[in-house]
Amino acid sequence: MKKPARVKLKSNPLEVVIAGVKFKNPVMTASGTFGYGSEFAAYTDLNKLGAIVVKGLSLKPRAGNPGPRTVETPCGMLNAIGLQNVGVDAFIKDKMPFLRGVDTRVIANIFGETIDEYAEVAHRLDNCPGVSALEINISCPNVKKGGIVFGTDPLQAYAVVKAVKDAARLPVITKLSPNVTDIKVMVKAVEDAGTDAISLINTLTGMAIDVEKRRPYLKNVTGGLSGPAIRPVAVRLCWEAKKVARVPLVGMGGIMTASDALEFLIAGADAVQVGTASFVDPDAAVKIASGIADYLKRHAMTLGELVGSIRV
Repeated sequence: MKKPARVKLKSNPLEVVIAGVKFKNPVMTASGTFGYGSEFAAYTDLNKLGAIVVKGLSLKPRAGNPGPRTVETPCGMLNAIGLQNVGVDAFIKDKMPFLRGVDTRVIANIFGETIDEYAEVAHRLDNCPGVSALEINISCPNVKKGGIVFGTDPLQAYAVVKAVKDAARLPVITKLSPNVTDIKVMVKAVEDAGTDAISLINTLTGMAIDVEKRRPYLKNVTGGLSGPAIRPVAVRLCWEAKKVARVPLVGMGGIMTASDALEFLIAGADAVQVGTASFVDPDAAVKIASGIADYLKRHAMTLGELVGSIRV
């Protein structure tokens, strides 16, 4: 009797592996723009995301800055939320049960005011079921070093990444600040410290003034600029980072559409994160993933062939 022909199952064309972790697609949410995931559950299908990157977690709960904390700008927004969050222990106890029920990866973004705080937060999350990786926000001042920002000093960046790697077994993604002279120096510093991947960029520092009141719109005076206005800067920094990076890159900064995301992938990013777009359209990340799939089909390309395919 003739055996039935074996049916070859079609693989997922959007699947990507970063730092040893398999993602169903290369589109993640950006930390600080998607809460803890549950806030968006009624507005988009969380199961269709490549990953949910939760808002930054600190050792203790933080109330954040006083308001006003956000202001719209041309093609973007400024925010000075002040890293408000429930704290790592409350996240593990109260937020992770919901996230474990979602069919996607969970990446915990972490920060601290000292290297020891970073390490302790990482250690507590290391044994939390459902967390697939850690993303380190190094755009924070080291209070023990007089306020030197970890993300603008390669020695400080190296030290905090090394401490997190020593404290946790989970893969580590280091989120780089654009507020540096040479992004390649920071790439080398965090790679030497053992980071498994790099995400970039964090927000640009900006300021907006109410000319009638002659006062800053933000109570904090300055804030982080995000949205389409920063995309050309972010794409350029991603392209520069790719020239020297040995680890995978996750690009972000002003991605609103699939075409925007494709710029980062072509420049060399292995995946992308969608941030400010989610405030405009909560379903933006899912639509962007679908748009990338359509592009690959139209051009008869694999995701691997697309990444870094820029012609200069």
